[in-house]
Amino acid sequence: MSIAISVLGGVGLFLLGMTVMTEGLKALAGSALRTVLSRAAATPLHGSFWGAIVTLLVQSSSATTMTTIGLVSAGLLTFQQGLGLVFGANIGTTGTGWLVALIGVRVSLTAAALPMIFVGALTKLLARGRISGMGAALAGFGLVLFGLTTLQQGMGGLAEQVHPADLPAVLAGPDGRWWSGLFGVLVLVVTGLVMTAVMQSSTAAVAVTLSAYHAGAVGLDQGCALIIGQNIGTATSSALAAIGASTTAKRLAIAYVLFKLIAALIALVLFPVVIPLLVGASNNIDGVTLLAAYHTAYNVVGVVVLLPLIDWFTRLVERILPERGSPLTRCLDPSALATPIVAVEAVRRTIARALATVCGSIETALAGRAEPIRLGKDSVSVQDAADALGQAQIFLSDVAGPPDTEEEQRRLTSTLHALDHASRLTDAMNGGIKFGSVGDGPEEIRAGELCAEAMRSAAAIARGVAAPPRAAGSPQVVPASLGHDAMAGPRAISTDEALAELERCATQLGEILRTHRSTTLNAVANGTLTVEAALVRAETVRSLEALSHHAWRSAAHLIGRG
Repeated sequence: MSIAISVLGGVGLFLLGMTVMTEGLKALAGSALRTVLSRAAATPLHGSFWGAIVTLLVQSSSATTMTTIGLVSAGLLTFQQGLGLVFGANIGTTGTGWLVALIGVRVSLTAAALPMIFVGALTKLLARGRISGMGAALAGFGLVLFGLTTLQQGMGGLAEQVHPADLPAVLAGPDGRWWSGLFGVLVLVVTGLVMTAVMQSSTAAVAVTLSAYHAGAVGLDQGCALIIGQNIGTATSSALAAIGASTTAKRLAIAYVLFKLIAALIALVLFPVVIPLLVGASNNIDGVTLLAAYHTAYNVVGVVVLLPLIDWFTRLVERILPERGSPLTRCLDPSALATPIVAVEAVRRTIARALATVCGSIETALAGRAEPIRLGKDSVSVQDAADALGQAQIFLSDVAGPPDTEEEQRRLTSTLHALDHASRLTDAMNGGIKFGSVGDGPEEIRAGELCAEAMRSAAAIARGVAAPPRAAGSPQVVPASLGHDAMAGPRAISTDEALAELERCATQLGEILRTHRSTTLNAVANGTLTVEAALVRAETVRSLEALSHHAWRSAAHLIGRG
């Protein structure tokens, strides 16, 4: 009983320490975690590298994965870039195994751990902000070390009662037929999977395996089989977390599970080749170090195999779970609400999509066409855009808290301005403008042409904001024409050129408006126009000027030029 208590207590302390340390490191990092990940994922290869580094620093693949989900949902990263970060997180999370292998199982760390826990807990209670986070990280690290010491003591007693011969033989065993060895491998893989599923931490499960090997309770080959199962088991938490979540979260969960299964399949195929090499190397290298290396190599091989195939892998996941819901509001993912600036970026892209839709509809109406506006494969209407803007307002109201920095606060303010002008534009469009009267006079015709040009420029800017993230160093340009898809088309002109054209059209419309009303009403006194025709013309030009103004101001605020 005392052995079980020591083992379970050690695991519990380890899990508690990892949780406290991770929360402290996340608080210490602040918004830097989001910034690093959003800038580091220019390519899947870069994303994998920095995903591993960030996960190693914050000691939590879950923190990296959840932040990635928010960034992908908000449109700051493509799904493919997000996959690169998730792949890297799988490598970074193996760093704790090296901590256990190099320090945790070799010496008793109680003498060092207890002062760490005291100092860290005191700092967390008395300090604020990042200093408090630093204290939590220190206290959590002390708990991890103390848990490892307790676990080591429990495994020492367990080794007196359990011997590797009591466990199923694996392929590397000297006796037995190949199918009995394969059965043994599968049994241990399932055992490792269950261990991780119960503990909800592959790191803790691997720590138990390393401690058991150091104590002599399991063999090197059996430890490798357990590690394969423990890596698969960590996908169970992602699968459970994806239930009822957004499409983005579900896609990344599916990708995570597939990655684990593919890596496990590769490891099982190579098992008869790799294990004899490890057993031979154990004569010169400590076995615990070899197990930690196997744990890391296991995940590295999976990433190396899948990175060149990431285009195919992305299409496979998207085919398994196609995108659903309105194309305008797909960025409004609840996972983005935890980070205010990410939520703001999600709303910006929603505004941009709605603005592109409304401006495209106005342009087609002025041209006398009735073509539906399309986002990808989905047709959307002005009413859809109005509904999307309403959802964006509600979404911003649910954000966890205010932005951290002045720059992020300015970003939020400009986003609110863009949202307000886009809503006014949509209301004006839904107000029943009589576009048929635009061709009744030369000034009305000129006003219609300027408004159409303004709508094209505003839609181009909006498409540039809503488009997928650009590769690092590529110039910011926008599509030259609306075309078939409001979010597609070649990017032909710069944002500055589009904004200058939009401002010119809005300014000229304002000048026309100042003289048009009096000229039109004077035409009634001259008998040239009827009262009804004059009022309709005056109202039409006023409406066209209002449309252009709101489109201009919304587009300008979207790109931070308000």
